[in-house]
Amino acid sequence: MLDLEVVPERSLGNEQWEFTLGMPLAQAVAILQKHCRIIKNVQVLYSEQSPLSHDLILNLTQDGIKLLFDAFNQRLKVIEVYDLTKVKLKYCGVHFNSQAIAPTIEQIDQSFGATHPGVYNSAEQLFHLNFRGLSFSFQLDSWTEAPKYEPNFAHGLASLQIPHGATVKRMYIYSGNSLQDTKAPIMPLSCFLGNVYAESVDVLRDGTGPAGLRLRLLAAGCGPGLLADAKMRVFERSVYFGDSCQDVLSMLGSPHKVFYKSEDKMKIHSPSPHKQVPSKCNDYFFNYFTLGVDILFDANTHKVKKFAGPATNLPCCLLLSENADGQTETCTTYSKWDNIQELLGHPVEKPVVLHRSSSPNNTNPFGSTFCFGLQRMIFEVMQNNHIASVTLYGPPRPGSHLRTAELS
Repeated sequence: MLDLEVVPERSLGNEQWEFTLGMPLAQAVAILQKHCRIIKNVQVLYSEQSPLSHDLILNLTQDGIKLLFDAFNQRLKVIEVYDLTKVKLKYCGVHFNSQAIAPTIEQIDQSFGATHPGVYNSAEQLFHLNFRGLSFSFQLDSWTEAPKYEPNFAHGLASLQIPHGATVKRMYIYSGNSLQDTKAPIMPLSCFLGNVYAESVDVLRDGTGPAGLRLRLLAAGCGPGLLADAKMRVFERSVYFGDSCQDVLSMLGSPHKVFYKSEDKMKIHSPSPHKQVPSKCNDYFFNYFTLGVDILFDANTHKVKKFAGPATNLPCCLLLSENADGQTETCTTYSKWDNIQELLGHPVEKPVVLHRSSSPNNTNPFGSTFCFGLQRMIFEVMQNNHIASVTLYGPPRPGSHLRTAELS
């Protein structure tokens, strides 16, 4: 059984790890993977048809904990403990829930002190006791005596008399004063761990298509002086097609990983007679995981030839288009494929069907996707009409012709 410390409006964890409000989904998954022998049976809950309308949830079924992530920015928004019998909880080092200590209303009052008047939800038959960044829900249907509600109790405040011994059914940790209105906070400095994150990524365009990327970056820097508190640093960097490997390193720093392409499965679509000739050297990617961007370099020239990124990790203002009134309209990676076609036009060629798999023996849970080419961009579209990834490629080299096979 996990023994965890509750920090209102901040986190739930122990000495080895903690789930912090505002932390990225990937960081929470990394914690679960590292401690898989202790934290088992984790479910991933999401909406296939409307992925941006519902929170993304990691359900720790063995421990009675749910982690709710914002669907857009994928940062931790709410920590819910829905089964207090499966976990030990303490506040300021003192347990208020364990096998020996029941989380009764008296125990909550003793551990956390006075609070504002509670809120009673008659439809759910739950009484919510709210602190800043922390809420407890008490179940009423198990009480032998019906709750007594007095609308004009004192000082104009409504009161609900809760029987002694009522225990907590659920606990929520969130940011702010209201669970219903809470939002995922900005990523705390403790979650940077020496990494740089992208706040936004804009596509720089020329007359025919994308020319490069402009990245607005966030880093946990330090102010002057050895004892200065860490603070957020914001800065911009731009990377263009044709930039050298050294240019990209100076702009974005070292990548998290370098991946060399061993094969090109799109060669079969090429009309070129050289498509069966194996390459003597392989193109390679710089993978910037915290930026949501992969940069492909040509193996011979060592210059940028493509940008690629999963749409869900790329907070990107992708495309700009002027409407009939001369106003600029923005299309983002959260836009659906139908909206993108309205701004940029419809593809001329039929899509390429892409079958992804995580390993040779497993199929992709999201199913097959369709890749459309449009204005030197490849849009990988899922069956629910949302964008799975976007790939940008540069203009053709002098004397060459743009081919569909080079879009992969």
